[in-house]
Amino acid sequence: MAQITPAENQLEVARVLQKHLADYQRKYPLWPEHRKIVSALLNCRTARLGGRLERCDACGAMRIIYHSCRNRHCPKCQHMPREVWLSKRREEILPTSYYHVVFTLPHELNTTVLNNKKMMLGCLFEAASKTLLRFGENKLGGKMGFLAVLHTWDQKLNAHFHLHCLVAGGAVADGKWVTCKKYLFNHRALSLVFRGKFMQLMNCHSKKIKCDSNLKNQLFAKNWVVSVRDPVKRPEHVLEYLARYTHRVAIANSRIKAIENDAVTFTAKNRKENRTESVTISAVEFIRRFLLHGLPLGFVRIRHYGFLANRNRGTNLATIKSLLGCLPSVQDCLTRLEEVMLHLAGIDITVCPCCHKGKMRLIEEVFVRPRGPTCLNASIG
Repeated sequence: MAQITPAENQLEVARVLQKHLADYQRKYPLWPEHRKIVSALLNCRTARLGGRLERCDACGAMRIIYHSCRNRHCPKCQHMPREVWLSKRREEILPTSYYHVVFTLPHELNTTVLNNKKMMLGCLFEAASKTLLRFGENKLGGKMGFLAVLHTWDQKLNAHFHLHCLVAGGAVADGKWVTCKKYLFNHRALSLVFRGKFMQLMNCHSKKIKCDSNLKNQLFAKNWVVSVRDPVKRPEHVLEYLARYTHRVAIANSRIKAIENDAVTFTAKNRKENRTESVTISAVEFIRRFLLHGLPLGFVRIRHYGFLANRNRGTNLATIKSLLGCLPSVQDCLTRLEEVMLHLAGIDITVCPCCHKGKMRLIEEVFVRPRGPTCLNASIG
């Protein structure tokens, strides 16, 4: 009887942690929030999380599929949540252009953000959303709708705090739909208002956020970066566009090209020269940079605003679609792994990989509770 064993990818973040976590801990402390991330990644898709035993109903081949950790920082666990989330968004796409706006915090704030993540990143969401809503009211005379996705990294894994906002090209005003003309808003004007609102929010938290007068002067003297990119003109392309930004982690395993000689080599896009280049850093530095992007427990990194806000989203969208003359439609939502894989790659993962005829059927759930230290504690020693 054939037995199918899970494939192991050695070039992944978890492998770097397995080999070099102890080296990292000799130089840096492993904070509690980082410990949870590291533990999840080390145990993901291993026997320590248990799994399911399946057997082919034709040839009898057996395989074990280990459970995923489902941690939002894990590079191996984002495909399923992303596709389920995107399938739920299909019904929310309107027949209008969508605009991509990016709000970026100045790098002078990096240390302050890293020391006060929950509060400072909350200020980023609030300042950006209030800026767009204010422009919608002043320029279009109504309420806009958009979602905002937080990214905290650049291509080399350094701290780079910014929001990707996808904005529907119009607003609801006095029972009418007002469409944006030619472009959304002036990026320079957005930048000035964004800077003012963020600094005002920082002042409100001045007792908890330490920010000296010199830093404030530097921040007010800078031109804050707000980028208004070309619109996504075809509604059917909006979900594809969203997929580039939602449920991403600091680095995908596919970008890691080598783990050797206490160093990690990975690819990075050089946007200025429009090319991809290789970056090699020590494994300890790689872990340090990766853990920079851990988010506080319970922090929501994808948020909806305006007429897409969670409370009245369904009612608002029904009203707007009526104004735009859209016919109601019902979209099937992807909820199972089998459906997601068939949708993404056209692969039926229930088909036996040995005989390619039978179906893999569940025999039993495998719960493995090994005695002794967990994988993380074993790495720590």
